[in-house]
Amino acid sequence: MLDGETATDVSLVDELIRTQFPRWHGLPITEVVHGGTSHALYRLGDDLAVRLPRREWARDDAAKEAVVVPLVAQHVQVAVPEPLALGEPARDYPYQWSVVRWVAGETAPVEETAEDTPLRLAALIRALHKVDATDRPWTANRGRLDGSDHDDIIRDHIAQVGGDPRLVTIWQDALNAPRWDQPGRWLHADLHVGNLIFTGGELTGVIDWGSAGVGDPAADLMTAWLYLDERGRKAFQREMGEYDDAAWARAQGWALHLAVLALPYYRDTNRFLAGIASRTLDQLCPGWDD
Repeated sequence: MLDGETATDVSLVDELIRTQFPRWHGLPITEVVHGGTSHALYRLGDDLAVRLPRREWARDDAAKEAVVVPLVAQHVQVAVPEPLALGEPARDYPYQWSVVRWVAGETAPVEETAEDTPLRLAALIRALHKVDATDRPWTANRGRLDGSDHDDIIRDHIAQVGGDPRLVTIWQDALNAPRWDQPGRWLHADLHVGNLIFTGGELTGVIDWGSAGVGDPAADLMTAWLYLDERGRKAFQREMGEYDDAAWARAQGWALHLAVLALPYYRDTNRFLAGIASRTLDQLCPGWDD
């Protein structure tokens, strides 16, 4: 466990279900081992999952996802973890938590997925960005209007991962790019290998909507570097041709932002998330760690 994590186990989940949702008590509970750090996940029977925030920064995710996921679910052509019940804090657990539909399938690196994965990702993002966001406040952290408030932090973290000047240029280009001047769009804002679900190599589900919100669509375009490889990126960019060079520069900036913050933090504690960060930097800047 990292410092500040709230411990969970099967007995805790059993007690939460027994006291708050007795209709599901008695279903088998199995911990799901995954690479994320903000939530613990437990399979509940065959069709359900229990999702428990285990870090302070994720304390509001259950309530947020209870609103966002049903809103977007009717518009996207993939399975999402539909919220079924919102649990309350208890004596032995401090946060709101949720029972959701289990999304069947598996995660996979892009090279082990179908050739049309970039096209399916593009279709997913286009559908998500078409969801009505009228009068919705800009709520996305990744995808906010301006990243310059993190300028010093990002430059410091670029130095921590070796200081390749090409990374500095990518970041500066993102800051210099014209801002998104249209209404905000609904975003997932975390489309990496841990959150994309495949069945037989086909993209069939998207999980973990805790970073979702309304903002600059560049925060979803960053999956071009966060998940795809060079060949897939070219296909994805062709499909997303409505966006200009400024949007792609901002997308690179958001991908870099995620990667350079995550790599030093997780390098010694979470190889999965550190691997996502390292691979993203490889896609942005080949040979950055030579």
